[in-house]
Amino acid sequence: MERTCLAIILAAGESTRMKSAMSKVLHPIAGRPMIAHVVDALASASISDVALVVGRDAEAVTAAAAHGAATVTSFLQKDRLGTAHAVLAARQAIENGYDDLLVVFGDTPLITAAPLVAARERLAEGNDVVVIGFQTAEPSGYGRLIIEDGELLAIREHKDASEEERRITYCNGGLMAIDGRKALDLLGRIGNGNAKGEYYLTDLVEIVRSLGGRAIAVEAPEEELTGCNTRAELASIERLWQQRRRHELMLAGVSMIAPETVFLSWDTELAQDVLVEPNVVFGPGVCVESGAVIHAFSYVEGAHIGAGALVGPFARLRPGADLGPKSKVGNFCEVKKSEIGAGAKVNHLTYIGDAFVGAGSNIGAGTITCNYDGVNKHVTRIGENAFIGSNTALVAPVTIGDRALVGGGSVITEDVPADAVAFGRARQEVKPGRAPVLRERYEAEKAARKKAKAAE
Repeated sequence: MERTCLAIILAAGESTRMKSAMSKVLHPIAGRPMIAHVVDALASASISDVALVVGRDAEAVTAAAAHGAATVTSFLQKDRLGTAHAVLAARQAIENGYDDLLVVFGDTPLITAAPLVAARERLAEGNDVVVIGFQTAEPSGYGRLIIEDGELLAIREHKDASEEERRITYCNGGLMAIDGRKALDLLGRIGNGNAKGEYYLTDLVEIVRSLGGRAIAVEAPEEELTGCNTRAELASIERLWQQRRRHELMLAGVSMIAPETVFLSWDTELAQDVLVEPNVVFGPGVCVESGAVIHAFSYVEGAHIGAGALVGPFARLRPGADLGPKSKVGNFCEVKKSEIGAGAKVNHLTYIGDAFVGAGSNIGAGTITCNYDGVNKHVTRIGENAFIGSNTALVAPVTIGDRALVGGGSVITEDVPADAVAFGRARQEVKPGRAPVLRERYEAEKAARKKAKAAE
């Protein structure tokens, strides 16, 4: 749209019902503060100027709202005197002059660009105020939108509504678009002659009509206007977000056997023909390429999974894991800050950290890269088509050359050249008849401990 727009996000609430040490808008949905979801929706609606009205945890809320596609300026609301009072906390930004003024809430992370664009389009048609509402089967407690001949006559709070008005299912979602050229004048006319002595934004509807202006409503899905005040509502919003995102991905060609058991992050990227089995969790920063399979009970965070790769079941990929095409990280394996080359296999019961595993190599069960000396991390490099036997400890820094073979049970502390065979384990010794002697000693020691404990 060619019209200019300022979005005002109200995020200064005390979050009392959340019972939390931090502002509710900082609580995550899909691994991201809910305030960031709101700013993202504004940016998706091509709104680049945002005034953020903050109170509690002002600096943290401002940081969480930062978005590359929008300029966010914060304004502190010192007193809590109603929604209209909160909007006017951003007076300095409003005075810059915009065609449209859009008021949204920081605790509605399910909002999308569509209703925001629709509200602005109706302003462009000459309306003075556009309220975003929703239809619901359970309207009790919500303000009702009183519509006549397409015009919004009033927003009637539930407690003030007549029996007939209470049967209305079209309710106020709280979000509002205002003609930016008239905004300051209209906001200044809102009084506080009510039981709480507060300034309510909803009064704008009747004020506009009294001045001969026009107010209307546009409808958004009820889900998108869901607000958050308690931990129970936080969980409900998380569930709705997950359902929506799973549905989007499945329509885009991702297969999920039991989608209700798969949990995604806000930035999870799953390509067409990816298969996700039940009980998989994606943390932030995951990209999965086409044809990959994530088997059941796996946890993936900060990882790239190449085309056709196999992960799990019961695998953990930590930040920096980079799996090449058709590689495999199998059951009860953990990979951290490591590259697994194309076709390489880390099949089971293995830890690979701070390592490079070449294409086609095979890492045997129980192998670990000993990457930490108690102070610093060190790198293990394994060449292409190498074979590491089961129960091997590779003590970094160490390099295993291309096509090298390492015998099972080895502790490797020195580099192994290409095509070499390496063994690093103690010689086995057998002591015939020694077991009964040792067993007798152990029993005596156990009895002595019991006797000493009883004497105490």
